Amino acid sequence: MTVDAIAAKVTRGERIDADEALTLYREASTWQLGRLADGIRARRHPERLVTYIIDRNVNYTNVCVARCNFCAFYRTVGSPDGYVLSREELFAKIDETISVGGSQLLLQGGHNPDLPLAWYEDLFRAVKGAYPTFRLHALSPPEILHISRMSKLPVPEVVSRLIAAGLDSVPGGGAEILVDRVRKLLNCYGKATADEWLGVMREVHLQGLRTTATMMYGSVETPEERIEHMMRLRALQDETHGFTAFITWSYQPDHTELAGVELTGVEYLRTLALSRIVLDNFDNLQASWVTQGGKVGQLSLAFGANDMGSVMIEENVVRAAGASFCMDEVEIVRNIENAGFTPMRRTMHYDLVGPPVFLERAVPRRLSLDVAKRDGADLMPAELAAYEARTRAGREQRAQSPS
Repeated sequence: MTVDAIAAKVTRGERIDADEALTLYREASTWQLGRLADGIRARRHPERLVTYIIDRNVNYTNVCVARCNFCAFYRTVGSPDGYVLSREELFAKIDETISVGGSQLLLQGGHNPDLPLAWYEDLFRAVKGAYPTFRLHALSPPEILHISRMSKLPVPEVVSRLIAAGLDSVPGGGAEILVDRVRKLLNCYGKATADEWLGVMREVHLQGLRTTATMMYGSVETPEERIEHMMRLRALQDETHGFTAFITWSYQPDHTELAGVELTGVEYLRTLALSRIVLDNFDNLQASWVTQGGKVGQLSLAFGANDMGSVMIEENVVRAAGASFCMDEVEIVRNIENAGFTPMRRTMHYDLVGPPVFLERAVPRRLSLDVAKRDGADLMPAELAAYEARTRAGREQRAQSPS
């Protein structure tokens, strides 16, 4: 089928298959992809609102046994740079988030074998006890699978216990590309196969939580495999209707074992537009300004995105690989308005909250992203002593922690 014939299908609101998606990707101009994606965005969101959320991306530990070769953030068990956040540190981050109008943490971390299920449960209960209405958007599918393996409990039971402790929703991290050939090359097959990632998301949806979905492109995958990733997400969304949004970003190669070259902003816009066309059952697409910068993030709004993602406040994983873009609420709102849209705050579930906070009250500008651990802070908190470590290094570190 020709590009024009496929474009006509898209314009009529019909679903395209994988072969048609590949034809569009390979043969359609960037302008044409953008126009098709923008047309879908306009039909789904005719009110010309662009949403964003004020939350904080907190990485509770950088200790990880997965050893993905595209990751510059993780540290091995026993590393002198390995850390775990204390509850006191986490509460301070929540207080700062609330002070600028936020109501949620995006809480993710490494696969730390010395953090048992009880540690997560106690942490979530502590957060909910101190901040009853604060939302925990936490633990990607591979993290949940890791906890399941460490605790020797099935995924459904782990999910149920985490929900009982206060889990509100699940981020779509760890998806990378949902094709096992790619996952083996990225050394992330062991942390979760494609079927396992989708299986955890299915279970989370069945237990009543909503989640996001992601794709990291530009490492070792082919265009066909990117499309296969989208098709697998589309099929699960047909089944569960549990995804609220899709986010794609480019692989960041600096300081990673895999290395390589980051793909261009044009490639990002084409991939974003194609995802809007293929993922016809996803209401929302987020712009990845954290990897692309504010101006490409703004341009995303003409290539299918209807959401500018998170003000974020803090980010550690992408920054470890060389990307350090920062936009506070003022800058995000300026980019939305200059693109001809009306900005509106939202929740993770895409319920509208209201206009920008800084228009209602004075909010300090944040011109740089915060870090996980402040200088001088203990890397391993004393409270870890209440939990049994699985590794020798973990036991030694706890023995040396201040009481």
